[in-house]
Amino acid sequence: MISIDSVRLIETMLAPGIMISACGLLLLGIHNKYSIVVNRIRVLEEEKRNLIPGFIEKTLNIYQSKRLESIESQIIRFEYRVKIIRNVVFFYTLSVALFVMSSLSIGLNHLLKADWLNPLSLIFFLTGMLCVLIGIIFAAHEVWKGYEIVRIEIRESKIPI
Repeated sequence: MISIDSVRLIETMLAPGIMISACGLLLLGIHNKYSIVVNRIRVLEEEKRNLIPGFIEKTLNIYQSKRLESIESQIIRFEYRVKIIRNVVFFYTLSVALFVMSSLSIGLNHLLKADWLNPLSLIFFLTGMLCVLIGIIFAAHEVWKGYEIVRIEIRESKIPI
């Protein structure tokens, strides 16, 4: 039979465990976005490489020249977005590590009867939550930057009348 203390211990250790799962989902989503952004950079770089000979030989028409400028502008912004996504991944991963440390310190506190681990468990958990918040702020910033790139595409595709 499981004692009440064991049940409370498991319940206490579940909070960090749930946050580990939540961060795992956040990481999965942001890794998907990272792949999409990197792939878009590759596509734009290939398109740029195809236009460069015409630029060097001065044989590009006005639309090709504008497209080359647009590609350059987008690549710069995508490069910035990749850095933001890197920061998101870093903070989400750091938060997972902190939640694991929180859960471990709760278990060790119970096993070793080391009361000094109580504040440490809370510090790990709260720091993990802070890292999740920082990651979310970076993710929101990345969405905003993504919108800027879409505006460039829309502006470029307008047909002059």
